[in-house]
Amino acid sequence: MSRALQPFEELVELDAEAVRSWCARTLDALGREREEIDAINVYPVADGDTGTNLYLTAEAAHRAVEAVFAVCEPDTAETVRAMAHGALVGARGNSGTILSQLFRGMAGVLAEGCDGDHLARALAEAARAARQAVAHPVEGTILTVASAAAGACAAGGGLVEVARKAHDGAGTALAATSGQLAVLERAGVVDAGGRGLVTVLGALLETVTGQAPPSPVTAPAAPAPPEERCPTEDGPAYEVIYLLEADDAAVELLRARLDALGESLVVVGGDGLWNVHVHVDDAGAAVEAGVEAGRPHRIRITHFASDTEAADGRGERAQRAVVAVVPGEGLAGLCAEAGATTVRTHPGEQPTGDELVDAIRRAHAREVVLLPNDAELRRTAVAAAERVRAEGIRVALIPTRAAVQGIAALAVHEPDRRFDEDVVAMTAAAGATRYAELAVAERQSFTSAGVCQAGDVLGLIEGDVAVIGEDLTETARTVLDRMLSAGGELVTLVVADDAPPELAPDLERHVRRGYLAVDTITYHAGVGAPPLLIGVE
Repeated sequence: MSRALQPFEELVELDAEAVRSWCARTLDALGREREEIDAINVYPVADGDTGTNLYLTAEAAHRAVEAVFAVCEPDTAETVRAMAHGALVGARGNSGTILSQLFRGMAGVLAEGCDGDHLARALAEAARAARQAVAHPVEGTILTVASAAAGACAAGGGLVEVARKAHDGAGTALAATSGQLAVLERAGVVDAGGRGLVTVLGALLETVTGQAPPSPVTAPAAPAPPEERCPTEDGPAYEVIYLLEADDAAVELLRARLDALGESLVVVGGDGLWNVHVHVDDAGAAVEAGVEAGRPHRIRITHFASDTEAADGRGERAQRAVVAVVPGEGLAGLCAEAGATTVRTHPGEQPTGDELVDAIRRAHAREVVLLPNDAELRRTAVAAAERVRAEGIRVALIPTRAAVQGIAALAVHEPDRRFDEDVVAMTAAAGATRYAELAVAERQSFTSAGVCQAGDVLGLIEGDVAVIGEDLTETARTVLDRMLSAGGELVTLVVADDAPPELAPDLERHVRRGYLAVDTITYHAGVGAPPLLIGVE
């Protein structure tokens, strides 16, 4: 039985079950207040998603804790470490990334003990770690609120006393944030990230006392009219987030490179696993920097304009958005430039339903077109669409089976026409695109085209092996000829960075020589994509 269902006594120490309860209460509280926090989000970007990002980060922490309880009876140290690790892996947005570092800072101390004095030390370490993770700390933000919470209980004491002082100190600091940042003062609101942190500390106070504190003040002044707010003037176009496996030395070099590329840089984590968040104009360069530093994965690129141009300063949802699953950061950047929210795939690793749900929520729209771009992802995409429909979001799933079909669908997307008409047009464009992929066999196996050996080049048309060859370019020509024998007007080539440099020019010449009425367009998929994807419309 969870602690929330038992007769309550004020706690003198946090045990594993109390930490579990804190995670659950945090998730519940952020779920209730998510939209209110989204609505006051004006810094560092007025994209109306801070509450959602904090909620998703807390959801990841809660899920990690529940996973530990599902397999054993963890002690307090194991539970707080699971909470911190879950938040790190699932961190979303600027504030969510900072919250994950706050949890990580607290976990190191709470693993040693969980009485009032340890909690006070944990909050101080959390505030220090969070500031260290941010390239350019700004006052009037979640960092200020975290420092105030730690300062208010620095003297230590009993668990309830420390939790109450921390919550009260954070609330006082939150109310003052509107006077510390001009953008907050103009909008007549407090900092959204700081508002979320007060909610997290309120959930902690409720865990140790059994009584929920009053909700913090949100708008100390009358909100300014929407036209007077300053959302994202001249700011970077993209938010880039990824997990990174790298050593400390590589991460220090990465910080310097990303700091030069953009702003709102936050790098959190340690022990070989990091969460990287930055706002940039060149999303590809930000991902490339991660590739040079180590192994980036779970890459998420969000185009700010897809939210802010269609929403007013109050964080209202845009009318329509597209969510696309794509291999390679080059395609992710291409789709993001077209206004889509993207989910990266990785070799041998499909995105989870949670990642698709997160992407649909990040799109922040009333209507969403989902492009899974993989036949094997269809069931996961269907389940994700059902989950967000329960939240009032209208979702249309177009059963695209390859990235080139998704590109064709996105090319005819028109957000201004009726939703049903747009979906029909995108579905027709995807359906009219035949697709192929070139891959390299990893082992000997039987295929529909015969027996292949390790290292052979496989040409797959519509998912089935149609050609087995020894040379990538020669095999690609054969695949193209077979596809164009049935007709076509446009060939789309999507080439990975590690493909031979002459592959695309050679295939373009091949099409020009043999098929005079067929046009060719080439895209670069970047790192992590198959050597070649082909689409014929």
